[in-house]
Amino acid sequence: MRPRYHVYVVQLSDEVWNSARFRRANPDYQLGQPFVYVGMTGLDPDIRFDKHKAGIQANVFVRDYGLHLLPALYEKHNPMPYDDAKLMEVELGIGLRRRGFGVWQA
Repeated sequence: MRPRYHVYVVQLSDEVWNSARFRRANPDYQLGQPFVYVGMTGLDPDIRFDKHKAGIQANVFVRDYGLHLLPALYEKHNPMPYDDAKLMEVELGIGLRRRGFGVWQA
């Protein structure tokens, strides 16, 4: 079976930092680094981003603060089998947090 799952990263606007919930999830955020949402999908990441923005199975932070996809952070991994995508979503989030990013994952 052909791998069809994708990880993706959405840049969030700086206003997301006004959310206490987002700040609590990112105690090691480094000033000046981007705010991002990391997800996985069986859809093309562009279609999934559009669904978030339209409020369809949307994460509230992407719906309200999502700016655009950051393909340079994820394209090299895609596509992959479901189990690999589940793992990569977590690993990608951990790696970006290590770099000081503000990260949200569902």
